[in-house]
Amino acid sequence: MKRFRDKLHLITWTRDDESPAGSSSAERLAQACKEGDRKAQKQLFDILSPKMMAVCLRYMGNREDAEDILQEGFITLFTKIDSYQGAGSFEGWARRIFVNTALMHLRRTDALGLSEDIEEARGLFTEEPTPVQKMGYRELLRLVAALPADARTVFNLYVVEGYSHKEIAKELGCNEATSRSKLQRARLRLQEMIKGKV
Repeated sequence: MKRFRDKLHLITWTRDDESPAGSSSAERLAQACKEGDRKAQKQLFDILSPKMMAVCLRYMGNREDAEDILQEGFITLFTKIDSYQGAGSFEGWARRIFVNTALMHLRRTDALGLSEDIEEARGLFTEEPTPVQKMGYRELLRLVAALPADARTVFNLYVVEGYSHKEIAKELGCNEATSRSKLQRARLRLQEMIKGKV
């Protein structure tokens, strides 16, 4: 039976092998992609696309734009795969590409509205605890997707990705005050949406 599989060049997984969805499997496939293996590219796409689509949806807010970003992200990933040196997980490296692709798209379309006046936002800060903290994750993600692109992007970077305001400011080409005000606006808008549901 083994000889038959070898002749057909079938890829088979036994119980002793790691699952194809595992991170070390992704790293093995990445190495094969570096060597020009087209089947490995397809398998890597199949492994990563559901997770990266979720990332793209969080930033873009709608499926059509998210699919465009997913496609652009994979083009970048396969173009730059030689630059992955094995430091950290491959999936983390790939995720960064998709986040950056989404951010570049949002900057190109000026969806972030970084040119607004910061002074307008000074009165928006509040110390009250928010009802957002009491919501379920899926429901919160649906509400976040309904936010304007600039608020959604800062919210995702700060709350979901764990970026600091300094890091967000660097990524988006704005100052830290802009990042803070957009996060506060996102939180206040989420509170309004939650109150509207109650």
